[in-house]
Amino acid sequence: MSETGSVDQYLKEVKTAIDAYILDFLPREHNRVEVQCLYDMIRDYPQRSGKRLRPALCLLICEAFGGNPKDVFNTAAALELLQNWLLIHDDIEDGSDLRRGKPCLHQKYGTPLAINAGDALHCKMWEMLHQNAEILGHEIAFQILAEFTQLSNQVVEGQHIELSWIGNNRWNLTENDYWEMCVQKTAWYTCITPCRLGALAAGASRADADRFIEIGMNLGVAFQIQDDVLNLIGEVGQYGKEIGGDISEGKRTLVLIHLFDSCTEAEAERVIEIMAKHREDKRQADVEEVLSFMEKYKSIAYAQERSKFLVVKACTQFNQRFAHLPNSGAKSLFLPLVHFVIEREY
Repeated sequence: MSETGSVDQYLKEVKTAIDAYILDFLPREHNRVEVQCLYDMIRDYPQRSGKRLRPALCLLICEAFGGNPKDVFNTAAALELLQNWLLIHDDIEDGSDLRRGKPCLHQKYGTPLAINAGDALHCKMWEMLHQNAEILGHEIAFQILAEFTQLSNQVVEGQHIELSWIGNNRWNLTENDYWEMCVQKTAWYTCITPCRLGALAAGASRADADRFIEIGMNLGVAFQIQDDVLNLIGEVGQYGKEIGGDISEGKRTLVLIHLFDSCTEAEAERVIEIMAKHREDKRQADVEEVLSFMEKYKSIAYAQERSKFLVVKACTQFNQRFAHLPNSGAKSLFLPLVHFVIEREY
């Protein structure tokens, strides 16, 4: 798959293959109407649009290290299952309306059933991972399970940090606070672990796998920054979530932190007054007022530049630390895929 040339084509091929694998794995029919509803729910998010970036990174790095992508395909699909159950729970915690252009699962079925569906996908993820014992052997299968355990711990800690900022009405945050939260919440499961899994499945050394930690931190934070930016200026039809939703949800983003570092004390008080409102109490005019401050102080442009800087840094690190890898279609496609992170519009 890696020699197709374009990132778009590669991602489309990965999406088609991964989606088919997941939907074939997930249960489809049950004779009890209640369980049939659950099956329909757990198949919902996996059938929606999306980039499938995590499985793509996993497959690409496996091939770049001389491995067979077929050997890590099951693991790459499990990464996508992880993404889906995390999104179901994340949408509930954030009170979001849209996911990938459609109503969130809890908006369609109610919160209790949506939580349970997320739990069901979580169980299916571990079930899928246990198949690696037959595919890769017990030693590598247990290494992969350990990687999933580590990233799961990182994600829930990062999510707790972010939710606590909102729950405690905390606004005096620094860029370093944002960095640490993003590394745990986003970078580990979006970039670090997918790359590590691909390398380990290909037989790479632990040292080589560890080299992806810093690379993945920079790339993962860049991805999150771009996601924050798209939430403010993207197009609903492409982005798939409500524009300005982070303002409605009171999210602490790099854009917001830069705004507080740049605006007057009176303006900061006004922004906090708006951001601290409950989601249901915020009007569109409130969202637009915060956006106007962000535009006034070029906070969105600042975040975009930070994202670009981090991607360039990640690319440089990759070239330096993996110069020993032979040139291949997979290796050459990694950098364009990385740049896609900040050039994407969805």
